[in-house]
Amino acid sequence: MSPRMRKLVLLLFVLVGLAGVSGCATSKDLRRVQGDLLTRIEATEQKIAALDQTDQSIKGDARTVAESVTLLQKRQAETGADLTEAKDQIRQIRGLVDGMKKDLSSGGGRQDEMKEKVDALSSKIQFLENYLGISKKDDGKEAVHRNGGNNGKETKGKSDREILYGAAYATLKEGKYEKSRAEFQNFLKKYPRTELSDNAQFWIGESYFSEGKFEKAILEYEKVIKNYPEGDKVPPSFLKQGLAFAQLGDKTSARMILQQIIKDYPNTSSARTARTKLNELK
Repeated sequence: MSPRMRKLVLLLFVLVGLAGVSGCATSKDLRRVQGDLLTRIEATEQKIAALDQTDQSIKGDARTVAESVTLLQKRQAETGADLTEAKDQIRQIRGLVDGMKKDLSSGGGRQDEMKEKVDALSSKIQFLENYLGISKKDDGKEAVHRNGGNNGKETKGKSDREILYGAAYATLKEGKYEKSRAEFQNFLKKYPRTELSDNAQFWIGESYFSEGKFEKAILEYEKVIKNYPEGDKVPPSFLKQGLAFAQLGDKTSARMILQQIIKDYPNTSSARTARTKLNELK
């Protein structure tokens, strides 16, 4: 029994005792009243205990819901990062496939089998692009078509900065790496500090990486890290540096960089890829 209830019981007994002294009730009546009071008090305390238990249960449920929401938000963020990286990789592969198709178009019948394989790969990429919402017909700011191929409507509402960036990115997708580098460098001269500048610098590194020029790619990725330290392309740039060193056979440097990514950017898709690559390098 709680201290408050004990005080209430004592008060009631005192009142009942006073009533008995004043001759308002018999001893039998007083005992009956006291018994009723005790029964009611016990029932009330049981209800209070039940309410306390319910309150604790509700608080526990609230904590569980809050933890679930936090976990869901974290998973959504991770999924978003994974999708972003997948989109970038698919776009790079699309550029390679498009370039291969152009090379094969002049190869004659001897390359028919290879052309069929490239077409099948292209179809799979198209399916993934449609699934992720990055198909050519809806590539957003990174899929602005070349000026010679649009009708003016596709660039409506876009800034000169976005048009120039999109044109360079379209060239990269076509597999014209040297030309795309020149266009991205021109973009950076005009717009060295915009929300697209770190992306442009990153794609310059990617163009070298795609050509197998890993030393030059490492240097270009380093420019992303040094010039745009707050940008979202820093973790991917570290990752690609590590992969480039691995391609060059320098596994020691590759491991050091990949381990640093995991330490400094533990919750990114780049860190997850770094863990996988580290296991492969062992």
